[in-house]
Amino acid sequence: MNNVFALAGVVIKELYRRKDFYVLFVMTALLTLLLGAMRFFDNADIVRFLKEICLLLIWISTLVIAITTAARQIPAERESRTIFPLLAKPVSRWELIAGKFAGCWLACVIALVVFYFFFGVITATHEHAWPGVIFLQAFWMHAVFLAVVVALVLLGSVAFTAQSSNATISFIVVLGILFAGGHLDKTAAGLRGTNGDIVRALHFAIPHLELYDIRDFVVHDLAKIDWQYIGEATLYGALYTGLLLGLTWLVFRRKTLTL
Repeated sequence: MNNVFALAGVVIKELYRRKDFYVLFVMTALLTLLLGAMRFFDNADIVRFLKEICLLLIWISTLVIAITTAARQIPAERESRTIFPLLAKPVSRWELIAGKFAGCWLACVIALVVFYFFFGVITATHEHAWPGVIFLQAFWMHAVFLAVVVALVLLGSVAFTAQSSNATISFIVVLGILFAGGHLDKTAAGLRGTNGDIVRALHFAIPHLELYDIRDFVVHDLAKIDWQYIGEATLYGALYTGLLLGLTWLVFRRKTLTL
């Protein structure tokens, strides 16, 4: 575990030395503050609109951070050839993958804390009350969502040669699941034969990331979600994260690393 924690610490330091996080946070903050300063005919729904836009920007920003950070980890080590002294420490390939995952996810969670704290301050300023329990539930569900995304991108980093192609494909896959994953069962019900079987199999095979998007509950100040659902969603995400990391290790251990 010392090796895993050491690798994770390097990843976290690397993220905050780069400008990605700062640029995305400043953009999110400026856009949200500009929208908050506007007056739409004194419409009471402006607060909900502001919360929806702010949450959307947070989701986009953290998704960009998660995918770009995870996509460059192993390819960057191979290109700079630092992967060879790492594996000669000795650090096993599984420890390398676990360390890279832990570092990427923890870095995303730290960024998430900053974004959600800013979101909470903006919400409290306009509503004159701090967000309730649903706010914490939304934060945790977002963190579990990012864990699955990071594991998925790490799998792509050992399956694809180019970092850019991995990032592009990961964006397409994640956005496709978010927008269409919840409708695959209905689509399969309307198809017959082999096509229906393929869509149905795809529905059960993919991680349903749309389950973690509970922004509407926060935007409309709905009651907190049953903690049993939060627990089941967390277990579901942990299982998929473990499965993806296991597949990453199986693919990576078969790869021949040459100078």
